[in-house]
Amino acid sequence: MTQSQRDTVIHLIAGGVAGTTGAIITCPLEVVKTRLQSSKNSFVIVRDISNIPGESPHPKTTCRTVPYQKRFSSVPQHSMSIYQCLKHIVQHEGPMALFKGLGPNLVGVAPSRAIYFCTYSQAKQFWNGVLPPDSPVVHMCSATCAGFAASTVTNPIWFVKTRLQLDMNKDSGVTAMQIVRRIYVEKGILGFYKGITASYMGISETIIHFVIYEAIKAELVSHRAELTDEKHSKDFLEFMVAGACSKTIASCIAYPHEVVRTRLREEGSKYTGFWQTLGLVCKEEGIKGIYRGLTTQLVRQIPNTAIMMSTYEAVVYILTMRFNTEFYGKEGH
Repeated sequence: MTQSQRDTVIHLIAGGVAGTTGAIITCPLEVVKTRLQSSKNSFVIVRDISNIPGESPHPKTTCRTVPYQKRFSSVPQHSMSIYQCLKHIVQHEGPMALFKGLGPNLVGVAPSRAIYFCTYSQAKQFWNGVLPPDSPVVHMCSATCAGFAASTVTNPIWFVKTRLQLDMNKDSGVTAMQIVRRIYVEKGILGFYKGITASYMGISETIIHFVIYEAIKAELVSHRAELTDEKHSKDFLEFMVAGACSKTIASCIAYPHEVVRTRLREEGSKYTGFWQTLGLVCKEEGIKGIYRGLTTQLVRQIPNTAIMMSTYEAVVYILTMRFNTEFYGKEGH
């Protein structure tokens, strides 16, 4: 196996393991985030003052999901907290509802992250030979190539996952295969690529994320190199912090594409395209509408990205050491 082939295998495995680990741990928050982004399943707290004469300083509060057409009425209301959303799902749909869409997520996250990290690694090697090595523009071009490849290949899987997560009927028992058959019958193969334009727009998030991450990582590596050449557990903790910081900044900047993508993937949606959806959400719900679910996204993304990036770096390190040990062991014989 050549050096290039070995590196490809290492990054494929590391990306798959990292993505799977993060997806399992943060799945409940993914479900809440998706429903908050949707036009049909947004959680709000409605303050019921109908049974209280006059104005009461202590109105009753009930938690429920408000239909879209009533969400912007004069009824006093505000969004549930993340804990209340999780509790609401468990009470009305059962604990397993917190893991809706996990099947497609696990099916898709390993190849998605494997394709992403492998493409990123290979693209980085290519762009380093064309542009100033390890410069920000190299990281931007590499992240663009990786995001485009991963989004194109895995969009049908994420489409099915979103539909599953938006299903709030406890007794429906809808499965991923039923959704796949329904979409194929109604729209054909192209039906699975609804929202792909929003995914492509979301590549900007990965570009920002990796540019910042690589910059922080380079500083950390440079600083550690002055002290020692050995790897320590503290190094991976620093990679977690770097990943969390870079992803937080990127998510805040590029978040609206997530809301648009979810709206485009809704069943029977009135949304038709990226810019049409973005404009419609802004018109009907204001700026808050295109940032709905951001708090949940950050709460989910920070640990997910930290876990994913640290796991990725750890697996790459372990596999590299193993390959080197086997290679030099054979050379010694």
